[in-house]
Amino acid sequence: MNDFSISMALADYIPVLFFGIAACILLRDLYQKMSKSAFALFSAGMIDVAIAGALKATWKLLYAAGACNFEALDAIFFPVQSIGFLFAGIGMLLMLVQKPMKNALAAVAPPVFSGTFVFVGLMVAGLGILDVALCILSAKLKKSPLIAIFVLSFLCSLCMGYLSAQDFAQASMNWIAEGVNVVGQGTFLIGTILLHKHGLTNLKLHGGVRHDG
Repeated sequence: MNDFSISMALADYIPVLFFGIAACILLRDLYQKMSKSAFALFSAGMIDVAIAGALKATWKLLYAAGACNFEALDAIFFPVQSIGFLFAGIGMLLMLVQKPMKNALAAVAPPVFSGTFVFVGLMVAGLGILDVALCILSAKLKKSPLIAIFVLSFLCSLCMGYLSAQDFAQASMNWIAEGVNVVGQGTFLIGTILLHKHGLTNLKLHGGVRHDG
């Protein structure tokens, strides 16, 4: 039996909002730096992550309000979010290494995964690539202090991976997870805003990779 309150469920929307805002800023700033294939993976991944978080928060709200236990909203969280982070990370990696080219990335068919541990691993791997890429962009902009912000965001995500394996039936564990998630997504948003403020939009990569893929 889960010990959710309505206030706890509403608090779960805060990191979702933080991530959504950061995602919108990154999608706008990086649009002209990615090939079509890289941007498609990146945007699809970020959208998947945001949707997964919103659906999980909605499940908690419905549960806490006594409306229903919509189990599907909870069950799809790890599969959708982990694959989303993986796609976003691959998109960022391609942006950093892909030279302007006419050949688009071949269609990627995601393999079939099972087990929460596997999904957590994929999520951490994808988010790790994403944060490393953002750290590289920070260095290119000569804003090395921003690296610490993205490192903190990643460490919070690692903590969330650990916490996901704990007993969430207790309200205390849920509040701890909420706090870690808010800090993680909050620092991700702050780092993204600062990257944007310091010229991410105008940063040239490989002579300016554009949508020619």
